[in-house]
Amino acid sequence: MPTLFDPIDFGPIHAKNRILMSPLTRARADRNAVPTPIMAEYYAQRSGAGLIISEATGISREGLGWPFAPGLWTDEQVEAWKPVVAAVHAKGGKIVAQLWHMGRMVHSSVTGTQPVSSSATTAPNEVHTYEGKKPYEQARAIDASDISRILGDYETAARNAIRAGFDGVQIHAANGYLIDEFLRDSTNLRTDEYGGSPENRLRFLREVTKRVIAAVGADRTGVRLSPNGDTQGCIDSAPETVFVPAAKMLQDLGVAWLELREPGPDGTFGKTDQPKLSPQIRKVFTRPLVLNQDYTFEAAQGALAEGHADAIAFGRKFISNPDLPERFAKGLPLQPDNMQTWYSQGPEGYIDYPAATSTTD
Repeated sequence: MPTLFDPIDFGPIHAKNRILMSPLTRARADRNAVPTPIMAEYYAQRSGAGLIISEATGISREGLGWPFAPGLWTDEQVEAWKPVVAAVHAKGGKIVAQLWHMGRMVHSSVTGTQPVSSSATTAPNEVHTYEGKKPYEQARAIDASDISRILGDYETAARNAIRAGFDGVQIHAANGYLIDEFLRDSTNLRTDEYGGSPENRLRFLREVTKRVIAAVGADRTGVRLSPNGDTQGCIDSAPETVFVPAAKMLQDLGVAWLELREPGPDGTFGKTDQPKLSPQIRKVFTRPLVLNQDYTFEAAQGALAEGHADAIAFGRKFISNPDLPERFAKGLPLQPDNMQTWYSQGPEGYIDYPAATSTTD
């Protein structure tokens, strides 16, 4: 049976272990969504992961509303990503870029345009902006010309990721952002070929995936889904009718791997009574399946041993434990993180967490 420390291949990407670093928004780019030099050290420190999935990275200004998050739509951004990726490779790591369109989860004060979504809906609660938190704005339902433009943005960002040196890309189709807003019936109220039946609601994901595959190849493409529970006001009344077919569609398209964010009834960050769909998805998606959400080392190893997953993605544990795989391997204690520095600028709470060898010498 596999362990977390066994290698695994995601298409041509050879991962030295099955401990993935999941995407973590850290807000250390500049206002033009250009990565900054400090990001190279941050990612290099975590190159012990079998595969790093970059923080969510915008495919366009319209789709990127998180303050100080990075993008992949300009040459300046591509050039600034190159030393970040090179720093990971120099330490023997692998890294893919997560491609992000936030849909309705943005504010016009950041993007300069009205939010767009599958339908004219408004997200609950408040959004982060450069001027503090503000109420979400109603999104504009995108039309055929918008869809064509956004598909082009995904393709361009995917090509830019390879130009920057990334080993591949992951399509962010989870967590209540644009693609997820098309998938789930609480946010997709359309009556055209992109709405209504689960088959129609899968159309946008299928078209995005095909464009990304055309840009970088299916073997360098992964997808992230969040098939159960409410995420930022986005939920489906019958998720098994949407996400199991979605996984089968992605299998047929040939994507190299699939990641699922699956909260349970007792999650620390997000919880739901909707059952996990990974057992059903496992039957229709036969390539590497990665699970994510509040895993301990023991639970992660159990999921692999029982055949539920091929790898596990860890998020918050990597914030304060840059050497997480080594700590797992040696049974060393984990350091707590400081939530106050998650999205702050500068090195504090970003590159100043010591490795275990530094704390035990």
